[in-house]
Amino acid sequence: MRAVLLKGHGGFEQLELARVPVPLPAAGQALVRVGAAGVNNTDINTRIGWYAKSSTVAVGWTGSAFHFPRIQGADAAGLIVAVGPDVEVARIGERVLIDPIIRRTDAGTLRSVSYLGSECDGAFAEFLVVPAINAVRISTTLSDAELASFPCSYLAAENMLSRAQLRSGETLLVTGASGGVGTAAVQLARRRGATVLAIAGTGKADAVKALGASQVFDRDADLVARLGRDSVDVVADVAGGAQFPAFLELLRPFGRYAVAGAIAGAAVNLDLRVLYLKDLRLLGCTVPEPHVFADLVGYIERAEIKPVVARTFPLSEIVAAQQEFLRKRHAGKIVLTIGSSA
Repeated sequence: MRAVLLKGHGGFEQLELARVPVPLPAAGQALVRVGAAGVNNTDINTRIGWYAKSSTVAVGWTGSAFHFPRIQGADAAGLIVAVGPDVEVARIGERVLIDPIIRRTDAGTLRSVSYLGSECDGAFAEFLVVPAINAVRISTTLSDAELASFPCSYLAAENMLSRAQLRSGETLLVTGASGGVGTAAVQLARRRGATVLAIAGTGKADAVKALGASQVFDRDADLVARLGRDSVDVVADVAGGAQFPAFLELLRPFGRYAVAGAIAGAAVNLDLRVLYLKDLRLLGCTVPEPHVFADLVGYIERAEIKPVVARTFPLSEIVAAQQEFLRKRHAGKIVLTIGSSA
């Protein structure tokens, strides 16, 4: 099969389109023919070694040792074409969306978590093997490219809103609102009945408003001056960086700050007086409860949320896809088209 191999930390030269054996499903696994795969920040962060605290140690999302070569890609939609022992043969032929978080449990207790495309090979290939439980059946008329825009971004966004317990009638501020997680958070918050305020790049306000945001601010806007202190209930942040102190100023007493990214800077200034005097909650959001992905599939099937695909590229043009992703001129997701599950 064709696959893109990440050979080491570094630039685009570390990505190689190659022929590799089709993996075989073991007990409890399913073999999926990949129709499309989404591009994410995590793909670039892993390639450049962003997660590593030392230049001499290769690590993935979890901070555990990372092994090369690796097939990346956390977002996948496709078709089950084979199953391993202990998996119902009737599942062959199912159209599926892949939950990228692979959980290992012991007697019902979560023992470890790994990520598709990081600790195990992922979706930048014509076929992938996943635990059958992670291949979630879906019934929809959406294309594979549209489906592949959902898993990582919408899972991260729904996890933040779920952790923060965002309720109808509350006000949410979304950072990075034109990106994959941001566009997802805007839609998912509106689905919950919240009022959405958003931060997005120049020229992207109309696209974000079309998804449900009531106001959109430029990334460099003085939000405290524009909105006033104690004006929002929840912040869903994927940016961090220099604006972090303003986000806490904007939160009302007992407000909630949920974070699932740091694209504007991982090191931030935190005034503990603001945190404890306002009784704020800071929520790191990476591993959602298992029901969250199943909830997302239901939202998709009922058309309560919609895909936002900015552009597609064939698998062979992964470098061009990542270059376009890094320009940050798009709204929504960049997706690689690989095959067809029709």
